[in-house]
Amino acid sequence: MYKISKKLREIQGSVCISGSKSESNRLILLRAYFSYFKIINLSDSDDTQLMLSAIESDENVIDIGHAGTAMRFLTSYFASIPENSKVLTGSKRMRERPISILVNALKDLGCEIKYKEKSGFPPLEIHGKNILKNSVTLPADVSSQYISSLMMLGVSLENGLKIILSNEITSLPYILMTKIIIERIGGIVKIQDKEIVIEPFKEKVIPEQFVESDWSSASYFYSLAALSSSVDLTLSKFYKDSLQGDSKIVEIYEKFGIESIFEDDQIILKKNKISLPKSVNLNLKDNPDLAQTIIITCLGLGVDCTLSGLHTLKIKETNRLVALKNEIKKFKVDKIDITENSISLKNNSIIKHNVIIETYNDHRMAMSFAPLSLIVPIIINNPEVVTKSYVSFWNDLEMLGFNISKK
Repeated sequence: MYKISKKLREIQGSVCISGSKSESNRLILLRAYFSYFKIINLSDSDDTQLMLSAIESDENVIDIGHAGTAMRFLTSYFASIPENSKVLTGSKRMRERPISILVNALKDLGCEIKYKEKSGFPPLEIHGKNILKNSVTLPADVSSQYISSLMMLGVSLENGLKIILSNEITSLPYILMTKIIIERIGGIVKIQDKEIVIEPFKEKVIPEQFVESDWSSASYFYSLAALSSSVDLTLSKFYKDSLQGDSKIVEIYEKFGIESIFEDDQIILKKNKISLPKSVNLNLKDNPDLAQTIIITCLGLGVDCTLSGLHTLKIKETNRLVALKNEIKKFKVDKIDITENSISLKNNSIIKHNVIIETYNDHRMAMSFAPLSLIVPIIINNPEVVTKSYVSFWNDLEMLGFNISKK
């Protein structure tokens, strides 16, 4: 348990954030399908380290803990390796997260996968096959990771793969990221309407790949900037034309007076004096991982907030909508409501001191609430969960002058 506080609301300094977890995990998987190539600025997150060790492991049972991306990507990978058998399992929460849409799609392609316990959920018993079919249909409104997993599998198949989507895509930027990363290593992907066509990979030398730093991690510093009295903060290494959908944070936080100045591979954050909006209304179906950051910023600023497009948050490390409601209620707010795909906050901007925030084994719960410590001291329970995506988060806050003490 950490108590976090800061004497002054000014933010000044520089932070170098590790490589994007999303980009890193895609490149690691593509490298496993083909041949070795160098990856620069690889994420140091727990999730990425689990991906690396799982791919290199000779064990029959692979435990990926809380790493949802690894579960989805590795299911397709292990299913495609002939005469190779694995049991893919994870934490208690991972065994509660549905995976039937991906498993059904892989079975339609001829893969052999069985549920070891509850139907539709990990752990999975996977017997690798040589996949010959080249067309599959699945819904696209649950997790983009299912589609990305199949896209990267498709590049490795002799006849490529056509993915037919039966409804509207959720988190489209992550699918576009997968497309661009495949193309960067020399593959060909075509997306039109509700059809994705992945051509088989023609053997070639793959150049070394650079991973941009993680925009989801950067979002917490945007929240800090918005809650500060003044800010002069440099973040690296980031680009204006990022592949990552969460770079949308730049545009969103202009509403709170935060200016992003791009210079080479750095962003300089400045704060402009503006009249804050009375309320913020956003559809985050393409950027659901930003929801926790944004609503806590609004809580700290006394801004009403309605966020929609959040149906995937129910199947994350925790049910994030329920978790947010539980923790925000601990502050003196007028109203906090959730539906199946939205959360809304009516705010009176009176922030209580020393509230204990439960993290529910969810890294984003810890990091999204941390910026409130600019306003009042807060206490984060189980703060170590941040290593899932951002190993040095607490150290980086200390470098910016935050006081962090163990309770």
